[in-house]
Amino acid sequence: MRVNSRLTATLAGVAILGLGLSACGGDSDDTGSADGSGGGDASEVEVFTWWAAGSEKAGLDALVSVFNEQHPDTEFVNGAVAGGAGSAAKDLLQSRLQTNDPPDTFQAHAGAELQDYIDAGQVEDVSDLYDEFGLTDAFPQDLIDRLTVDGKIYSIPSNIHRANVVWANPTVLEDAGLDPAATYDSMDDWFTALDAVKDSGKTALSVATTWTQVNLLETVLLSDLGAEGYSGLWDGSTDWTGDDVTGALEDFEKLMSYTNTDRDGLDWPDATQQIIDGQAGFNVMGDWAEAAFEEAGKTAPADYVYFPVPGTDGTFDFLADSFTLPVGAPHPGGAKAWLETVGSPEGQAAFNKAKGSIPANTNADTSDFSDYQQTAIESFGSDTIVSSLAHGAAVPVATLNAVSDATSKFTTGASDLATYQSELASAVSGS
Repeated sequence: MRVNSRLTATLAGVAILGLGLSACGGDSDDTGSADGSGGGDASEVEVFTWWAAGSEKAGLDALVSVFNEQHPDTEFVNGAVAGGAGSAAKDLLQSRLQTNDPPDTFQAHAGAELQDYIDAGQVEDVSDLYDEFGLTDAFPQDLIDRLTVDGKIYSIPSNIHRANVVWANPTVLEDAGLDPAATYDSMDDWFTALDAVKDSGKTALSVATTWTQVNLLETVLLSDLGAEGYSGLWDGSTDWTGDDVTGALEDFEKLMSYTNTDRDGLDWPDATQQIIDGQAGFNVMGDWAEAAFEEAGKTAPADYVYFPVPGTDGTFDFLADSFTLPVGAPHPGGAKAWLETVGSPEGQAAFNKAKGSIPANTNADTSDFSDYQQTAIESFGSDTIVSSLAHGAAVPVATLNAVSDATSKFTTGASDLATYQSELASAVSGS
């Protein structure tokens, strides 16, 4: 697996971000068409992701193994950039796109996150590949609907993740006098359990840096407002300045009072590790945490338990990692080969088995997936589906950045609740 050495030479290009989004195009003589015809080069493919460590890298490695079997004549070039749930990668990617130096394909969250790239003319329509690869029938229609923008599709998802999951250490809960098999119908019910863990001397709720706090925020909004009210935050039918949102933000503020004081210096694996090590009782995280528990040799329900965030049972807080074909990709034939593997049953089975998510391709073999993944497959097929805020499905990147900035100010004590609510309303109304 060759590592892309160009990354070390392009980090300085991040400063170009201040110029804003702009459309970019490549030399049509070099690019060719998505199928590799017209001069399309399939000799290699630079795959740009933020899967640089842990279970995420394990998932990428599993996908690459299938790719090498399916396309042995195309060299895989690893363009992974570590840090901040993709924030470092997205910054560097935007710099490269603006300087007409795109990778052959890049990871992006399916949904509204792609809108900026679409508006800037930076990604190709790959709808034809859905027909060519047989994905139109293999992917759930609800997923295809969420991927479609003005009749076109701009990415192929590798997975489906769920963001509204609580992970807990059963020993910590038992020591606090709690039933580890219990679930909670509302935030108020959960507060009682959190108080018990706190009184036992352990961290009640582990959390990490800002994006994990935004992930927590979205699940509180979903719990208190319900699926319809939560979705209304993004289409304008729910008033961000209303009393119901105020109540949800008060619950979020209370939840943050149960968290670890070192949170802003950690990322999600560190918060999950606190559950694994028995330092904390509960953690809210997407189901990529499942792979971290498995990687640590832990087994549910003996070593960890999981359940939907209180008040969200019956709702699936959806996000998906997906891959694109950038305008001006130097090796479009290689990109097409990678996209074929990404969408294939074999690629999706290998990748999701390692990453803790579930396949978008319903033809993937999931017979050896974990018990958690089996429940997620069932839930995705039956629950009400909503789009994740923290992971690019609900809002464009600029909106999420503004929400994240407001959240960081609030959780670090730089603003009060009224200011926070006002800033959230402004962030979303400006999208």
